[in-house]
Amino acid sequence: MYLHRLIFVLVSMGWVSEAQNCSAAQRFEAKKILFAHLGLDNSDSENTRMWPLIFNKYNFFADHPINIDLNLYVTSIINVNEKAQSLTTQVKMITAWQNWNWWWNETLFCGINTFSAPKNKFWTPDIGIMESIKTEFGTKESPNVLLLSNGYTVSSEFSALTTACKMDLYKFPFDTQNCNITFQSTTYTNQELTINTMTDQSSITDLSKQNYQVQGEWELLNINYTKATFPIWVQMDQLIYQITIKRRPLLYVINIIVPVFLFLVLDLTSFFIDTSGSDKLSFKVTLLLSISVMLLLVNDTLPSTSDKLPLIGVYCGAVFCLMSISIVETVFVNYLMAKGAEKRSVETTATVSGQDDSVRDQNEVHSFSLSHLKQILTECRGATQGNQQEKTCLTWTRVARIIDNIFLVLYIITVIVFLSVLGSIWIP
Repeated sequence: MYLHRLIFVLVSMGWVSEAQNCSAAQRFEAKKILFAHLGLDNSDSENTRMWPLIFNKYNFFADHPINIDLNLYVTSIINVNEKAQSLTTQVKMITAWQNWNWWWNETLFCGINTFSAPKNKFWTPDIGIMESIKTEFGTKESPNVLLLSNGYTVSSEFSALTTACKMDLYKFPFDTQNCNITFQSTTYTNQELTINTMTDQSSITDLSKQNYQVQGEWELLNINYTKATFPIWVQMDQLIYQITIKRRPLLYVINIIVPVFLFLVLDLTSFFIDTSGSDKLSFKVTLLLSISVMLLLVNDTLPSTSDKLPLIGVYCGAVFCLMSISIVETVFVNYLMAKGAEKRSVETTATVSGQDDSVRDQNEVHSFSLSHLKQILTECRGATQGNQQEKTCLTWTRVARIIDNIFLVLYIITVIVFLSVLGSIWIP
């Protein structure tokens, strides 16, 4: 049976035994006798007898390192700060250690097998958290410890831990983070103190999920633990809990990924807007400004010290570049169309001017037959030049439309390939 289950079973069995074998007055007297038996009625400041590493009634146990049994349960994930690289969790820590100085025969004390006593009267292990940035107790730190008749001392605490956590945001917002909480004594070596767990990994994870209070952005996946040794100067025992959490990406998909994709779709549909006007260019510029706002939102979310560029940054940056290239292509096509329209306007004006001159000459020299011949020649020349000018204008327009169609095909192929490759890497 696991230690934490044994503790609760002993507690429940103890109170049942008391209720069956003793009256209320007898239990009250038994507690007073046990209080004196444990030496808690002494008012002196000598606490050395409570130090199990040195002052132990049983020399065999004094020669061995004291074992600290520790369990960590995560009850809620309060905050994950990507920029500060920190994790804030609400946890419950149960610590138990055996001190044979506090063993008693429960049958001699009316079946009492648990006893609560002030914590400041007992030796407690100096277990610290290596990654701790800030620790706040949920309400108030418990001033008592629970003594068991088999010699175990149990301490239970609820606290909010803020610990440093190196996060990998490469697949944000489809990311999974692993954060460590390392327990280690600050002064005792592994020859004096060892740290172990009460239960296996699956039990810790299951109990944490059962007690999980907040269903926010992060989902608790698993809690694992490993043993290690602090190797600097002296050997110190370590117990490392690894908390695995997964982000729920729905909010970021709706607010960032889908709008950026829709901007890209709108940019593709803008190729079907008439190129002769200026509406197409202004529409594309508006889309580019919108995607710039999205990039600012992503920049506020992601840390500036990330080792690798997150895929969401690649996604938004690539869409921004594609839309920028699309604007450049639109400007170039509009330039070709405008150049063709300008030549058509100039050449039409020149043809009309030539025809006006011929009419004026006919009125002036109406009497001469030579003027009729000149008019005929001028009209023939104007018609020939008009056909050549019309062909030149159509050539500029045709080149612009061919470039626009080829770019649209290449644009669609590029978008499909990019989204396919990115999706296979990014989305789990």
